[in-house]
Amino acid sequence: MRRKRKYLDQRQSDNHERWLVSYADFITLLFAFFVVMYALSSLNEGKYRVLSESLIDAFGRKGPERIAPVRPAVPPPLPLPLPLPLPLPLQRPHTQDLPPPPIIKPADPQAGQREQMRTIAQDILKVLDSLVRNGQVRVTQSNRGISVEINASVLFASGQAQLRAQSERALQEVGKVLAEVRQAIEVEGHTDDEPISTSQFPSNWELSAARASSVVRLFATNGVAESRLSVVGFGPNRPVTSNDTPEGRARNRRVTVLILAETPGKVVEIPLDGAPPAR
Repeated sequence: MRRKRKYLDQRQSDNHERWLVSYADFITLLFAFFVVMYALSSLNEGKYRVLSESLIDAFGRKGPERIAPVRPAVPPPLPLPLPLPLPLPLQRPHTQDLPPPPIIKPADPQAGQREQMRTIAQDILKVLDSLVRNGQVRVTQSNRGISVEINASVLFASGQAQLRAQSERALQEVGKVLAEVRQAIEVEGHTDDEPISTSQFPSNWELSAARASSVVRLFATNGVAESRLSVVGFGPNRPVTSNDTPEGRARNRRVTVLILAETPGKVVEIPLDGAPPAR
């Protein structure tokens, strides 16, 4: 009787401690759940695989029933950009194949002035067209400028310095052309070598200067600024041909209208040998 009672007391004590087994299993599962949640928050594929295999081994599910580890979706890698083609090297022609470089000439500062002077000469030729065709007027160009050579027989009577009426009209047209330019104008009087001695012109010097002065006065009355005009009388000292024939003497009796070219330049004083230059 006593042995049976002791057996019953032992079974009752065993029944009171059985709940501990279920509680331990619950705690274990709860721990495993938190481990899984922590593993999910770390987003590490290697940890997923290790955790999955550990859980499967712990619960005894092996072989074909093993749960495949959950892998996060990884986006496919972006394609690498294709390399850009390298530019082909420029092929330079051989030196011997190159044409010679053009020769660049320095700008001629006098080119524009010469062209302007040529335009003035053309305008004078137009107004003296008939006299040029008859050989009584010659227009030339040189480094000094434009030279208009007019035969004295067209302008004056023999031994006189007063302009003829028909010549005044021609010179008035020349004066209109000269009034539009800015160059200085020099009028030269020339005679032949035959001496003259009158009360008005004691020599060819006075006659040549008076004839040039008559032309200058006519230019001034037709709009040419007097500050641009000058008179030179050379007499018989600048012949263009021989005075041995009547034709040569007629050619030497002339009035030359010189439109001087503009030649700007610095005026430099020439000192004596051995003397210091002036300051």
